[in-house]
Amino acid sequence: MRMNLSKTHKKGYAAVLGLEAYASQSVPKELYELVKLRASILNGCSFCTDMHSHDAMEMGMSTAKLFAVAAYNDSPLFTDAERAALRLTDAVTRLDPATGVSDEVWDAAADEFSEEEIGNLILAIATINVWNRIAIPTQLEPPVRD
Repeated sequence: MRMNLSKTHKKGYAAVLGLEAYASQSVPKELYELVKLRASILNGCSFCTDMHSHDAMEMGMSTAKLFAVAAYNDSPLFTDAERAALRLTDAVTRLDPATGVSDEVWDAAADEFSEEEIGNLILAIATINVWNRIAIPTQLEPPVRD
């Protein structure tokens, strides 16, 4: 690890923890783990991908569903609401320079979630993207597991 921001930048790190605390209480747990896992895969964050896949398994999510996160559009393991949330995760994580989040993605999310729920999803997606952007440059490594 290059640096430990939780020790070197305590106030900033605490602010991110505050956002995490809000977001983790505002989105259903299984959906939250799916969103966190998907964004972490897109960003190439090995630490967060490891953490959230293990957290999801500990919650009882099947390994089949976890593996399918990489190709969720074609998987029968996801509900329409989960697909809409994962599409929103893709769009927010990889903002299109010209359009940001397309109306198609937004409208699909709005068909499945209330305005409050969409706002909470956006905050959750933003939060995991912040964590990915902390873990990747500091070279945070996942633990060695048996």
